[in-house]
Amino acid sequence: MSYKVGIVGATGAVGQELIDLLHDREFPMESLTLLASSRSAGKTITRGDKTWTVAEVTPEAFDNLDIAIFSAGGGTSLALCLEAAKRGCVAIDNSSAFRMEADVPLVVPEINAEAMRGHKGIIANPNCSTAVALMGLYPLHEAFGLKRFFAATYQAASGAGASAMAELEAQMRAWAKGEEMVAEKFPHQLAVNLFPHVDKFLDNGYTKEEMKMLNECRKIMSLPGLRASTTCVRVPVLRAHSIAINAEFERPVDVAKAREAVAAFAGAEICDEPAENRYPMPIDFSGKEKCGVGRLRIDTAFDNGLSLWVVGDQLWKGAALNAVQIAEALVEMDAVAPA
Repeated sequence: MSYKVGIVGATGAVGQELIDLLHDREFPMESLTLLASSRSAGKTITRGDKTWTVAEVTPEAFDNLDIAIFSAGGGTSLALCLEAAKRGCVAIDNSSAFRMEADVPLVVPEINAEAMRGHKGIIANPNCSTAVALMGLYPLHEAFGLKRFFAATYQAASGAGASAMAELEAQMRAWAKGEEMVAEKFPHQLAVNLFPHVDKFLDNGYTKEEMKMLNECRKIMSLPGLRASTTCVRVPVLRAHSIAINAEFERPVDVAKAREAVAAFAGAEICDEPAENRYPMPIDFSGKEKCGVGRLRIDTAFDNGLSLWVVGDQLWKGAALNAVQIAEALVEMDAVAPA
């Protein structure tokens, strides 16, 4: 069986990755419709010998679609995901609009694909840092029982879209020439700099991005009592997020068993030979399906604690790849149609 698929936000950085991944992974598509705002309608996108004309996204655009992957921001998702679902089209949403809704599954397929059974037409994709962090944390949770964790993220420009990546590239060129560096997408110059500010600040002193890590991990892993504290940092890297994690577990930990658990997990690969200067880096995990996990060691501050370092492609596992994997799992479950 093949499906009529749409991409909302097709002209953005994640939209471009979605087009490639759907084709490269041979998703069973009868047709592919590219949708965007009125500003981008009429543009053409070419991949190999195929060319699409981008259409304006309207409620009627979902009438003849089976699956629509949304990557156009929370406002668009709030306005149109419910419309898509009403018209019999499953909305896979990359924004934060529906993640914490009780009746909307928040899914990382390697962890909780079963949560999609009985869905009501909308399935949420987690935040990029959450998805990447869980590729290291979840197999360790299965092995030892996760109790709490601290995390510091090192988030690439790709997390803010194609224009942010272009801004960093322009700043690096300007720096090399001794010219003034212009910051428009970010609150500060990102080249040869970093800042602990991703998303909006909340009244509790954390940013929305930092609270997403706690709340989304609780929901995805079905751990309502999980405790976590995160500091999110934007770094001058073009693509792929890195996360330093210190985690405490319910049961005694063992580094060898921890490596075995991560190595056996579908979403991760071990890259942990520090004596050989081998550990996960963004340059090696950009454009890779699996996330890298390394620097596994006994944590010196926690009882039953492990420290680790996780790196994953924000545009892939943090967004487009996870969305495509959700669509693949729906097909495998024969659950494309809402219950």
